[in-house]
Formats: sequence, structure tokens, C-alpha cells
Amino acid sequence: MVSLNDIAKLAGVSKSTVSRYLNNGSVSEKT
Repeated sequence: MVSLNDIAKLAGVSKSTVSRYLNNGSVSEKT
């Protein structure tokens, strides 16, 4: 299973950004 950390690394963003996106989908377009 892929962890939040793995996703953050692959996407080049922080774990908090990934978790915020998963929770409510509010992430800026440039991210």
C-alpha cells in the first residue's frame, strides 16, 4: 500500500498538502 509520505514525495509536496487534498480537495491549481 502506498503511504501518504510516498505520495508527497512523488508529487513533490508536503504531507500536509496531500492530507488536506484527501480530506477536502482544496489545493491550489499550481500545486
